[in-house]
Amino acid sequence: MRPDTRQSFLLTLLLIVAGCGTTQMRTGTEQLLLSDSVDRTVDQLDFAVLAGRKVFLDTTYIQPVKGVLFVNSGYIVSALRHKLTTSGCLIRESKSEADYVLEARVGALGTDSLEVTYGLPASTAISKAASVVSSLPVPAIPEISIGKRNSALSTSKIVVFAYHRETGMPVWQSGSAISKSDAKDTWVMGAGPLQRGSIYDGVRFADLKVPLFKSRRQRSLDARPTPLTIADSHQFTHPAVLEQQLANATAEAEQVQKVVPASHEEVKEE
Repeated sequence: MRPDTRQSFLLTLLLIVAGCGTTQMRTGTEQLLLSDSVDRTVDQLDFAVLAGRKVFLDTTYIQPVKGVLFVNSGYIVSALRHKLTTSGCLIRESKSEADYVLEARVGALGTDSLEVTYGLPASTAISKAASVVSSLPVPAIPEISIGKRNSALSTSKIVVFAYHRETGMPVWQSGSAISKSDAKDTWVMGAGPLQRGSIYDGVRFADLKVPLFKSRRQRSLDARPTPLTIADSHQFTHPAVLEQQLANATAEAEQVQKVVPASHEEVKEE
């Protein structure tokens, strides 16, 4: 076999194999989209004004929604507590122990999808119409396309405000924090999927990473410095260091409480 013939054969075989790719991870992708949009939305909330204050997170208006999706009220509440902790707020488990109350609510949490076919989509209309006038089976028209794209978009909206527990005076409000996460799958002449979007680390082709492209998240990381986000891995304080600091503080407090009177201050018994 000549070299040019061998190359043509290998190219044809590669196209045939690449054209067999399909995706079967709709539920997992939707969960990633929802959790990613929630993380991005919570990262927009700036709790710095309450750093060092005792706060209580009131989640009365974040109710669980029945469904098969894993991302629910529990994930949102945990993300808010995570952000409060990393912002320096002192979370209290009961309202009576806190000086400030933060009330949160969710305005949106869901996904939308869009499927576009560049060509002739699959259809059964002709076969159904033919079956009315003839008893002979007519095969359905298969999909004939030069390109196809499936897109999924997740949107979340969270609003938080804070007030002084004893007086009820408002002290802070977040405004509307809204974020969107997306995932796009593209096929060209049957080859694919080419996966892009905010939930992917770069661009992937048939589950293989394409090193020539970077995701929006990676491009934002390259443009640092940026504030610490929930998606970042970071160690704040080692538990051993924290425990030693607390032990030292306790020992100093106990030492201060032991008042030793000076010799000229001693009270003599009569």
